[in-house]
Amino acid sequence: MTEQLPNDPQLETFTRTQILIGMGVTAIVLFGIAKLWLYFGNVTRLGWGWDGVAIAGGVGLGLAISATSSLVYRLWPGYRRCADFYLQIVLEPLVWPDLVWLGLLPGLSEEVLFRGVMLPAVGLNAVGLILSSLCFGLLHLSGLQQWPYMVWATVVGLILGGSALVTGNLFVPITAHIVTNLISSVLWKLDKTGNEGRSLD
Repeated sequence: MTEQLPNDPQLETFTRTQILIGMGVTAIVLFGIAKLWLYFGNVTRLGWGWDGVAIAGGVGLGLAISATSSLVYRLWPGYRRCADFYLQIVLEPLVWPDLVWLGLLPGLSEEVLFRGVMLPAVGLNAVGLILSSLCFGLLHLSGLQQWPYMVWATVVGLILGGSALVTGNLFVPITAHIVTNLISSVLWKLDKTGNEGRSLD
């Protein structure tokens, strides 16, 4: 029996303003949680350094994650349905300049919380990596039918967390996360635009 996701007519639609406000509020909440954790938890945030090696490493990792995600999208129908469902809701109302915020806000806030604070708080080891990645995956679970999307987000969390452990530099996963978000959103918009153009021919 194939898993059914809600049909387009049944999707709750959001306006561009609602999506942008939602992204901003979510980022503020995640930053707030990270700040409180640092203050009350006696945790030292993972360091970050803005240098060419970190930027190159983050961009390269982001490209690798995007390429792997594209392959998973083609090979795993369940993930493809979930990704299309999620991207339709989030990206449909947005215009091209908004994609910058879609890259920056989650990329910064999620990395500061999950890799910058949670990972060192739980432990800069395999246990910390797995637990922080599972929490990152759960953040992307919008419903039980969306579990394939959560599974892939958890895998991405492991990759991003692994890069933080290996380099000791939070700027690497931040850059990779931003690049991954930008590539996925731009490709989805281009595909949507191309399909609309073909349907008008």
